[in-house]
Amino acid sequence: MLLSQNYTTLMFDVDETLYESSTGIWQVIRDRIGLYMHDRLGLDWESIPGLRANLFTTYGTTLRGLVALYNVDPEDYLAFVHEIPMKEYLKPDPRLRDMLTAYPQRKVIFTNSDRNHAKRVIQTLEIESVFDQIIDIRDIDPHCKPMPEAFQIALGRAQIDPAVCIMLDDSQPNLATARSLGMATIRVGSNQLSWDYDECISRIHDLPDALTLNGHGTEKEQ
Repeated sequence: MLLSQNYTTLMFDVDETLYESSTGIWQVIRDRIGLYMHDRLGLDWESIPGLRANLFTTYGTTLRGLVALYNVDPEDYLAFVHEIPMKEYLKPDPRLRDMLTAYPQRKVIFTNSDRNHAKRVIQTLEIESVFDQIIDIRDIDPHCKPMPEAFQIALGRAQIDPAVCIMLDDSQPNLATARSLGMATIRVGSNQLSWDYDECISRIHDLPDALTLNGHGTEKEQ
């Protein structure tokens, strides 16, 4: 378990970190990425899954690959793929807000999505007041997570010392990079331990199981 008093900043991913994968939001985004590639670029449906996988592997995100190969407008892409009726998938989460507020550390969002999408998520969850900064894909351009350069830009923009910062993310590669830069790491959405991160929790609500709250762990661990 990580000791809360050793850290001054908590840095959070958004998608499938601040909400559970079972909401279906990320699947809707994936579907809209495919729709964008079909409708905007005229690609046939059969080729899209393989191309997306290749773009993600080669460029880190589908967007970076589409910009490099098809010269797409990033603003058009981001607006299209994140056009989601958020309130159909998320609802206010006062329990999450209270738990996050109980941690005294500064809280920053660091996402490969755009700022508007991040804001819509935290506004719908009603946890917007918890965070004092959002670092999005535009801020780290031309890089993206899990590139070390993206993390270095984010740390610089937020004026964070990695030695006293915890990264919370659902992505193992993102956490591996964060850890290599000296950050403590918690994987959200997994119970499987790995050398790539320090702690893991099945959902964000279980954060006190990985990070002490007010100097103490949860009752089951005391």
